[in-house]
Amino acid sequence: MTNPDDRLAEYLAGDLTRKHRKVLLRQELRRKIDDHGPGDSDNVVAEIIAYLRERTYLHVVAIFAALPGEVDLRSLPKAIGRVFVFPKVVENHLVFFRVNSFEEDLELGAYGILEPKDGLEVVAVEKIDLFLCPGLGFDLKGGRVGRGKGYYDRVLEKARAGAVKIGVCFGYQLVDEITMEEHDIRMNGVIAG
Repeated sequence: MTNPDDRLAEYLAGDLTRKHRKVLLRQELRRKIDDHGPGDSDNVVAEIIAYLRERTYLHVVAIFAALPGEVDLRSLPKAIGRVFVFPKVVENHLVFFRVNSFEEDLELGAYGILEPKDGLEVVAVEKIDLFLCPGLGFDLKGGRVGRGKGYYDRVLEKARAGAVKIGVCFGYQLVDEITMEEHDIRMNGVIAG
């Protein structure tokens, strides 16, 4: 059996195809998430609040309902006044809906993720000023590795030119470098706690 540290060393050495390196990195990051358990989301949320307070021009903010190993952003809408939108998987694409209350506006949906209920206001991707993006891991050059379905890469490709894309994670999810493929969209920054 191959040691996970050996696989990570192979990845970093660049001896594998880009796609294979991403598969190995995803495996390594999932192992790290399992090893660390739930992180402290409060510190990350506090950093996001500080970021938003300094950037009052970011009015419409896309956030997400956390999967295990992701930062829980549920306290963010109550902490700072912005228009918050949440994604919902519709026909293999993310569509964003305005959500005013986690308790009233979200329900369990695709992949066991909380998502907006039917009947809420759809917000066009082009109207979103800031995308707070989940991921298994990030690097400090804006590289992001998600869960492999490509939902965020496809939607971020449609974002307007001035939209800001920020990766949100725990500190242990930061890596030195993520191999990017042609379809991957870089983040403008990362907030990690």
